[in-house]
Amino acid sequence: MRERGSVTAETAVALPALVVVLAAALWAIAVVGAQFQCVDAARAGARAAARGEPADAVREAVARSAPANARVDVSSDAEVARVQVTVRVEPGWGPVSPGVDVSASAVSALEPGVEP
Repeated sequence: MRERGSVTAETAVALPALVVVLAAALWAIAVVGAQFQCVDAARAGARAAARGEPADAVREAVARSAPANARVDVSSDAEVARVQVTVRVEPGWGPVSPGVDVSASAVSALEPGVEP
């Protein structure tokens, strides 16, 4: 008769651990998703800059794919255009956990006739 209620006690101990693992998994998925968005945005911006588009058009191309509040750095030299997209991904459950900085960069050769 001493085993009555042991399943309830074990569940009460295991359930919070399961919730923490699930929250960590969802957080990791959100960070990876932001990384993919940064990669796509940097690539789109580098292509636009390589075509010789104005800086505003390059930033607009990046903004279409980038996560909200992303920081965009565009630079070019005589041969290539570089775009770096950085964003801070904050956890959705409050300020208990620190945010993660995610960034991606892309480099594209300038099209013939395009001046930096």
